[in-house]
Amino acid sequence: MTTNKHAHKTFGHQTSNLIMSIYEMGKDIFTLSEASKITGLKDQSLLNHMSRLNKNGVVTRLMPGMYKIVPLQMGRATEYLGNPYLVAREIIVRKFKKKRPVYYISHSSAMDLHQMVTQPQLVVYATTTKQIKKQNILGTPFHFITAPSQQMIGIKKHWVDKTEQIFVSDLEKTILDGLKMPEYCGGITEVAKGFWIKRGDIDVERLVNYALKLNIGAIYRRLGFLLEIYQINCPNEIKRLNKKMSSTYLLLDPGLPSEGKYFKRWMLRLNITSEELLAQVRT
Repeated sequence: MTTNKHAHKTFGHQTSNLIMSIYEMGKDIFTLSEASKITGLKDQSLLNHMSRLNKNGVVTRLMPGMYKIVPLQMGRATEYLGNPYLVAREIIVRKFKKKRPVYYISHSSAMDLHQMVTQPQLVVYATTTKQIKKQNILGTPFHFITAPSQQMIGIKKHWVDKTEQIFVSDLEKTILDGLKMPEYCGGITEVAKGFWIKRGDIDVERLVNYALKLNIGAIYRRLGFLLEIYQINCPNEIKRLNKKMSSTYLLLDPGLPSEGKYFKRWMLRLNITSEELLAQVRT
């Protein structure tokens, strides 16, 4: 791949107008219909034009009907994803069309944005109120998790660059999403490590308030267990969680085999032991 800043790209008036118009809209990802409105081209003429732009490394075709402008410094590269969280946002916005999209970047992707992970994240996760199929764009998997509107709490704006924002779960909601579905965060050990890394920044009262709003038994059990084994000093919050215990045992990590001791206090089957979780944060 050449990285010569201007790398032989020459723009005609129509292409320059398209690129400048998209940038003036405050973005670099656009749809075929937006390109049609700007260029005046339609049907096969429009498709031919976009195909030429893709071939010349002016734009990348992310998926049918969606394109991204390739920065000049990328040279002749015809495949350029850019920030994957912006791509996830645009996929969701496109799905909702004129309705205001309800979504947030979640699970291990939110952990990445909150600096709760130590390994690169290869899958992009987003939670939304509308069902969206999994996508694989330029080798990056995008996984969309559907949640009811009442569970869309703890969402904040996050700047990904000087001009672009996305929605992401806040620190506390990120932890709870991980406890609900550890499989989308690399397992309960990764959630626990993220919890430990950010333990000094967590608002425990907010964390428990969110948990009670969500009213999900698995979250009560796993959260109470983590608060105790990591010796977070919050007796009142632990008591609030422990009052919500029912008579059913759940696995500490639902992605691992059903084995291990039963821990009655939090109604958990410890298929990962507390010693293993403590060892994870000592390394």
